[in-house]
Amino acid sequence: MRALLQRVSHGKVSLDGKTIAEIEQGLVILLGVGEGDGQAEIDYLTKKIAHLRIFEDEAGKMNLSVLDVGGEAIVVSQFTLYADTKKGRRPSFVHAAHPDIAKPLVEQFTEALRSQGLQTQSGKFGGNMLVEIDNDGPVTIWMER
Repeated sequence: MRALLQRVSHGKVSLDGKTIAEIEQGLVILLGVGEGDGQAEIDYLTKKIAHLRIFEDEAGKMNLSVLDVGGEAIVVSQFTLYADTKKGRRPSFVHAAHPDIAKPLVEQFTEALRSQGLQTQSGKFGGNMLVEIDNDGPVTIWMER
């Protein structure tokens, strides 16, 4: 499982011209599910993400978590995080989980973040979404399990 965290001052996901998720301060999490991923990956990443100290305190140091600052999150499923570009010019996605497997894991991931106390919205699995990210910092963190 791969997660690309973007610390944002504003994030928004639209589908067919309609807003389906929107937050102010928080995280936009682009989530890729790979072959063999399951509950262990969800548990590890959601606990780590909820408590990761990547928000600034009053001294300007990254000392606070998204929970500490009262931030929110948006989870956007993104199988392209499993792109393999080693051969040729077209990426291969053979290591991304099949949608029948990935969709429930993305939903479980979102619920697990909520169970950590983080207000969490989501994009639409498999949807052709427009994702707006106002990266704050910029702070972008790659996580994998």
